[in-house]
Amino acid sequence: MRRATLTGIGAYAPNQEIPNSYFNELLGEDVDTWLQENVNISTRRWCTASESVADLCEQAALEAIADAGLQPENIDLIIVSTDTPEFISPSTASVLQDRLGLTNAGTFDLNTACAGFVTAMDVAAKYIAADERYEHVLVLGGYAMSKYLNKADKKTVTLFADGAGAVVMSAGSGERGMLASDLKTEGQYNSWMGIYGGATRMPISEDVVANKDHQLKFVHKFPKELNPKMWTEMAQDICQRIGVDPQDVDHYFITQLNFNSINETMDNLGVDRAKAHMVMNQYGYTGSACIPMALHDAYQKGKVSPGDLMIFIGSGGGLAFAAAAIRF
Repeated sequence: MRRATLTGIGAYAPNQEIPNSYFNELLGEDVDTWLQENVNISTRRWCTASESVADLCEQAALEAIADAGLQPENIDLIIVSTDTPEFISPSTASVLQDRLGLTNAGTFDLNTACAGFVTAMDVAAKYIAADERYEHVLVLGGYAMSKYLNKADKKTVTLFADGAGAVVMSAGSGERGMLASDLKTEGQYNSWMGIYGGATRMPISEDVVANKDHQLKFVHKFPKELNPKMWTEMAQDICQRIGVDPQDVDHYFITQLNFNSINETMDNLGVDRAKAHMVMNQYGYTGSACIPMALHDAYQKGKVSPGDLMIFIGSGGGLAFAAAAIRF
């Protein structure tokens, strides 16, 4: 049985660092204290005016391909998960294919907002399992949300940041690789948070710009119990399907927006909180890039070893949820 294994890991964040003190000055109030105490964010990275999401993805991809010990021509498919694309059309993946010289790779983007990276891993794993022509798939999560922020909106401008993460998934067999996955959506929340201007529903116009509909908006406040409840249920279901207890999992990589929600999920599962690796204190909230960036950070620090069992859980606007279990 062909099974998708993780063979390369990479990540990249832009050099421009934006500390919490920047927002104290910008907004004229102390937001640093709230950010550190409630979401564990002390700084983040933003693109400069000349940087875009493809620039971030390019650097993450180069590291992942090198880590896998591959050459550009070895990559058979590129999947980019992003809701901050290089263009509305064509795909960001096609830009990367050209820049990186991945001449044998097919390309497409997918958008399930911040659940995108885990969704893309699931898609890549199914390509590998179903079709022997796909030996190595490059999966990326790219996020340049700073380009869509209203600097007067305290609810968004202080949280969101930029970055990219990448993995190479390669055909293998045996006990390693993708063991199970799950996708869920609570579509009734689709109008609660998003970027609603600039596409076919609300094309760019003077009214759209005046109302800031081309920028990220929190329209309604989400129930705080929603993420921990869904994350707990998805983790329990995945564990049951692969025949393990939640305590048997070595690492949990969960959407890096709120450390309290992650800790609550670990408590619900009866798992040591230290098993959920977090990077939001360093990078802010990087959406579809946050999970591979957390994986990369743990990998670089020597916390991830061959044979480790990992559960990935992403959630994002829509609301979309994705979970996967992978043995490294």
